[in-house]
Amino acid sequence: MESVQAEIKVLTDELNEANHQYYVLSNSLMSDFDFDQKLKRLQLLEEENPSLADENSPSKRVGGDITKKFKSIKHEIPMLSLANTYSKEELEEWEARNQKLTDDKITYVCELKYDGVAIGIKYKNGKLVQAVTRGDGSKGEEVTSNVKTIRSVPLKLRGNYPEELEIRGEIFYPLANFQQLNEDREELGEATFANPRNTASGTLKMHDSAVVASRGLDCMLYGVYTNNKEYPGHYESVEAAASWGIKTPVGKPRYIAICESIDQIMDFVNHWDKQRSKLPFEIDGVVVKINNYRIQEELGFTAKSPRWAISYKFKAEAALTRLNEITYQVGRTGAITPVANLEAVSLAGTTVKRASLHNADQIEKLDIRVGDFVYVEKGGEIIPKITGVELSKRDLLVQPVHYLEHCPECHTMLVRKEGEAQHYCPNDLGCPPQITGRMQHFISRKAMDIDGLGSETIELLFQEKLVQSPADLFELNFGQLIQLERFAEKSVNNLLSGVVDSKQVPFERVLYGIGIRFVGETVAKKLAKHYTNIDNIKAASLEDLVNVDEIGNKIAESVVGFFADDRNLLELERLKAQGLQFELSEEQLANTTNKLEGLTFVISGVFELHSRDELKAMIENNGAKNASSISAKTSYLIRGENMGPSKLAKAEKLDVKMISETEFVELLNS
Repeated sequence: MESVQAEIKVLTDELNEANHQYYVLSNSLMSDFDFDQKLKRLQLLEEENPSLADENSPSKRVGGDITKKFKSIKHEIPMLSLANTYSKEELEEWEARNQKLTDDKITYVCELKYDGVAIGIKYKNGKLVQAVTRGDGSKGEEVTSNVKTIRSVPLKLRGNYPEELEIRGEIFYPLANFQQLNEDREELGEATFANPRNTASGTLKMHDSAVVASRGLDCMLYGVYTNNKEYPGHYESVEAAASWGIKTPVGKPRYIAICESIDQIMDFVNHWDKQRSKLPFEIDGVVVKINNYRIQEELGFTAKSPRWAISYKFKAEAALTRLNEITYQVGRTGAITPVANLEAVSLAGTTVKRASLHNADQIEKLDIRVGDFVYVEKGGEIIPKITGVELSKRDLLVQPVHYLEHCPECHTMLVRKEGEAQHYCPNDLGCPPQITGRMQHFISRKAMDIDGLGSETIELLFQEKLVQSPADLFELNFGQLIQLERFAEKSVNNLLSGVVDSKQVPFERVLYGIGIRFVGETVAKKLAKHYTNIDNIKAASLEDLVNVDEIGNKIAESVVGFFADDRNLLELERLKAQGLQFELSEEQLANTTNKLEGLTFVISGVFELHSRDELKAMIENNGAKNASSISAKTSYLIRGENMGPSKLAKAEKLDVKMISETEFVELLNS
């Protein structure tokens, strides 16, 4: 047994090293024949001695595991998307915003923006234990068995690696492999795939890992997350990851670079804008990050993306095609969006048939007419947009667009308020897309997040006349649902359980879910915290609301208008009667005071007792404001270890009172 175990170890080490040399370092260490013979020998030994088989054996590269359903995994650190920019001027504005928030000199890292599927891979004690897709940024799907088949992803780390590590990056389809896949499918008479990115995404979700292994996916990893901040910045962490055997951009021909200025960033951008066609994979831009981790922490995040990173997108590919028709869509708020229906055209690897026209002003500005030949761009939009008309191809008989006057769904006369770009259907309680749209918003992830209930089910329930408003969802019963198409006993019980469980969703999410115009996720939290319950918000005057932090006239007028409508009040009473949370919980109230009201805090450095986010929450929960940069309005600077010298100098110059983490806790408890 010992000799077999020793042989398995030798074969494993040899095959792992050959994989690393070939797929990470582009160096051929042994012939394909020798590799295959060693792999077959290893597989035979593992089959005969299953107790000696390692779950991260090189034999896992060939796949064979069958996954019936991918588990949903919550990300410990959210996988946020990046804000986009398309010009040097926008990049300079981004830099100026960041420079206001820190007094330190900023150094940047530029990387290629791989056009693939975001992935997070975890290692424990050097062994790959989990791989999860981005999903919605909060939760993703576990695809560990499939990722193990990607030969550029190490199953075991080497060198002086941390005990626990998550590394994030992008899984993509090498162009040569993608072309070969389509050629093979053509020979078999099968439909070819449209583009590498979508094919990579679809491949990663396949249930048979052996098929995934045959596809030849690749991966580039560049986001390092460990418990210990051993490295001062992003670039140094990526360098270290390369030494652990991970395929990173470090060492590749100009795939990553340190930049000291916007001009140097633009040199990197311009180089790859011209040279990207020579790469063996697709990119759609360059990612720019602030290198220093301490400055990254200072800048923090918006609700959707980090402030310290931005994506510079290359100019979109444009195509010329014919506009066949303009149709109109109705949103949940009644907003009307005109949509161009186009002669199908290939654009950036996908077939485009529709493009947003946004509003009547945009149609007039472009002087677009049905029958025109128009230029279409993707430009970061989910729905492509029209950027211009080719007038030389215009038919003399085409007529200017007469914008729709009545709702396409309920035929109500449209209205357009002064100062607003869009037309609206005012029939909010009788227009089908508005009714279903409000319910779909109500059940969305950031609102009620009702398990077993999705947009298609809402449409079905509405068509069957079972629901007309969110409150109706809480009155559904088993007998009504079991009769519906595609509903079995288990799915009905799941839906009803999800509805009951949603009654525990906290007040701020319920407030967001009821869909007051302009009250987004962040504003809902502000209002809930300030007023503590729905009745206080209902009783607030316009003047009261405007005095709440970050609530302007537009939001205040919308809130007052919502509670002035008797139909909305009736709906709220029905939801209250069902037991939804319309006030802050006792626990939330216990953690909320006005002890620090009127004070402004700045946090800088590294702390022992609390994380920076915990300190910020303590500040906000006790009535004070968090600020990113020091000014004459700063009441206290909470000073941690490794605080930036320039921030310290500014605090001393403005005579801002500096306190430690412990002194802040004492201040809070006094």
